[in-house]
Amino acid sequence: MNGPQSSPSPSQTTAVLRRLVAVCGASLACLCLLYAAPAGAAEETPVKYIHESTAEYEKQLSAGEITGATFNRRARSVHVALKNGQKALIKYGKGEEPKYSAQLVAHHVPVTVLKPAAASAEVKKEPHPVHHKLRYIVGGIVIAVIVIVGAVLLFNRRRRLAAE
Repeated sequence: MNGPQSSPSPSQTTAVLRRLVAVCGASLACLCLLYAAPAGAAEETPVKYIHESTAEYEKQLSAGEITGATFNRRARSVHVALKNGQKALIKYGKGEEPKYSAQLVAHHVPVTVLKPAAASAEVKKEPHPVHHKLRYIVGGIVIAVIVIVGAVLLFNRRRRLAAE
């Protein structure tokens, strides 16, 4: 058999440990670079709009706090930029867009209207209510299958007991 094995010298151990640490550090750096998004390809952060009532909108308009407005005719909403940097969203009813537009123009606020493609894209981004119809159907089917299997098992058990 083999003779007794000699243990590595302390200098060999530290060299191995240094290599191991270097490899782990390089791997970690590569992993960070892989998952980090490039600076130019960073996604735009979505704008947070504060939902406001028409009374708040009219108060801000009369105080001169509105710096710009963008109408989305498809969603019947106005995106309002305020002097303090906040963004507000005001919903209006059918046929009320000319009234709001006239108010803004009278107060010398620049008004823009989204193009139909951009307006419909924004409407598609809005969250829609989740309907759980499919869950209820599946739940009903599962319960029906359980009841049928239970009835068949009960029927077979009684028949077997009657035969004995």
